[in-house]
Order: sequence, then structure tokens, then C-alpha cells
Amino acid sequence: MFLFPAALIKRKLQACSYSIALATFGIVSLSSLTNSNFISSEAHAADTGVVNIYSYRQPYLVKPLLEEFTKQTGIQTKVIFAKKGLIERIAAEGKLSPADVLLTVDIGRLSAAVEKGISQPVKSSVIEGNVPAKYRSAKGDWFGLTVRSRVVYASKGRVGQDAITYEELADPKWRGKICMRSGQHVYNVAMIASMIAHNGAEKTKTWLKGLKANLARKPSGNDRAQIKAVFAGQCDLAIGNTYYMGKMQTNEKKPEQKKWAASVKLLFPNTKTRGAHVNLSGMVLAKHSPNKSAAVKLMEFLSSEKAQQIYSEVNLEYPVKEGVAWSDLVKSWGEFKADDLALEKIAELRKAASLLVDETDLNNGPSS
Repeated sequence: MFLFPAALIKRKLQACSYSIALATFGIVSLSSLTNSNFISSEAHAADTGVVNIYSYRQPYLVKPLLEEFTKQTGIQTKVIFAKKGLIERIAAEGKLSPADVLLTVDIGRLSAAVEKGISQPVKSSVIEGNVPAKYRSAKGDWFGLTVRSRVVYASKGRVGQDAITYEELADPKWRGKICMRSGQHVYNVAMIASMIAHNGAEKTKTWLKGLKANLARKPSGNDRAQIKAVFAGQCDLAIGNTYYMGKMQTNEKKPEQKKWAASVKLLFPNTKTRGAHVNLSGMVLAKHSPNKSAAVKLMEFLSSEKAQQIYSEVNLEYPVKEGVAWSDLVKSWGEFKADDLALEKIAELRKAASLLVDETDLNNGPSS
């Protein structure tokens, strides 16, 4: 009788457990997520000259970067894209995971990768030289790649002022005039966490009550839906990320969004004081990366001046590397002063921010 080697039996059992875990999390099949070549769970031969990327960032945003990386290094890339579930997927795959690098957005998701135990620290003088300390983990668990700001979109026709603060969003003069998405969305949780960092929990709670009273409707939809509401006259102010302005201004498939963008102006809050709240897109080295050397090379490249310039032009975000020029379209939005608060501090306060959203009943709207 033929006997399987003990190591092979163990591997088969792990693979079975992994399949059960995927079903438990309701994660879609690997083949339905792959946007380039299939990433095999057998891809654990050390440093095969390929980097396997799990990406929350859409394919068209990362494709030009990966093409340039391969051109420079000869290292191929394989990408899985999904809107959600990738962190849980890597955790479920465990030691069998083919993931080398996770690309994601928001400090909440970067810190979640660390909390889920799917990351490993990177020590690279190249990355550390390119990414300022405030935009990376002190232990090297994650690194920022681009900066976006949480700003106020104001109606050109109904709002005369050209400056605002986050604190002013609670002023009764804006009663019934503000639109926003769910307070529990990661973008807003991070913004609220920054308010706690600067003003303390009690003042932030009072501020949230004032903001809630000023809402025109119950929080719902995405950032672009809030800007559409300003265009439609449902509110005068909307809270959203900067890059949505660029996405709307250049949207040829849905030209009506150009009209939405043309109806508003960007106000960067607190420009004369601490600066506007910022968040990140970023990268993480997977804990069980089978191609670690190649993966670190990719991470170094993504922080380089060349890649940062591509990010600036394609993604319409602000580069993290100092000295890299903004795109002309981004420059047209006006002066931008970023809050110097370390993103790790925001990560620490996310839970407290989320609790305040519930305590103030923000998501039930102004009449609750």
C-alpha cells in the first residue's frame, strides 16, 4: 500500500481547513477575483521572481505602476482585486497564503491588517527615506503610499465663504445644510478620531451632536452621492475625500458627474491652524510572503519618485514622498495644508471614535 508522506498529509489537511474557512467567511472563489494570472496556493517556492498582490485598489489604478515595476526589475506581478474580505482571506489562508503584498486604503484597514496578524514588519532604508515617519508604522508594519484629505465640498452658488474648519460644521448656521455618508464608514471614523486627538473625547462628542443637528438628511450613500445632493440643492455642504473631485471631473463614462463637480468648490478645513485631516492608501508585507525579497523590492519601488509621480497623475492623490509634484488637476483645487498628526495616533483612537458615533446616534439623522 502506498503511504502519503506526513508532510503531504499535513498540507492536504491544511488546504481542507482553508476551504472551510473561506466558506465560513463567505469569500468568493480565487478565480473570480483574479485580474491577471491565477495565483496558486502552491506558490510557496522561495522568491520565484513573481510578486502576488492582494489589492483593495482597483486594477486600473495599480496597472501602470506594476507595468513600470516589471519593466525596471523583470519581476512579474499577479493581482487579486476585491472590494472587501482580503484581510480575512489572508488570515484564513494562513501559512499557505500566496499573498506577498496587500494594497489597501485608509489607516483603519492598514491597522486592521496588523491586528489580524497577517502582516510582518519591513526594515528598508529606501522606504523609510521615501515615506515620512507620520505616514508609516513605527515598527514597519505598514507604509503609506498616497495621501487624501477629508474636506468640505461647498455649493458655489449658495456658500459665499472660501474657508472653514471642522469645528464650524457644528455651528447652528449650517442647520439642515450638511450631507455625509455613514459616520461608521472608515473615512469618517478616521476623521472623528483626528478630532478626538486634537480636542478630546468630550468636546468631540459635543461637536458630533452639533454636526448631527446640522444634517440635511440621514447619512447614506457614498462620497459622490453627497456631492450629487449638493448639486441637487438638498444640502449646501458635503463631507468627502479630495480624489472624488478628480474622479468626477474626468468621468467620461458618466458625464453628469462633471456637472456635480462644477457645482462645488473644495474647502480644506483648518488651513490657517493645524491643517486638514488626511488619510492614506498604503501597503503591507504579508506575514507568510513566499516571495519576500521580490515583495520588498516592489514596496521600495512603490515609494520611489517614479511610482509616486504615477500615483499623482493616475490616482489624483497627493504623493507621500516629499518633493514629488502634484498633478495639474490636483493643483487646481487650491492650497492644501496637511495635519501633521501621526496616522498611528488616529489608528489608536478609531474605536473611541466609532463608539461616539453610536453614543450620539449620528447615523439616525437630525430628527432622532
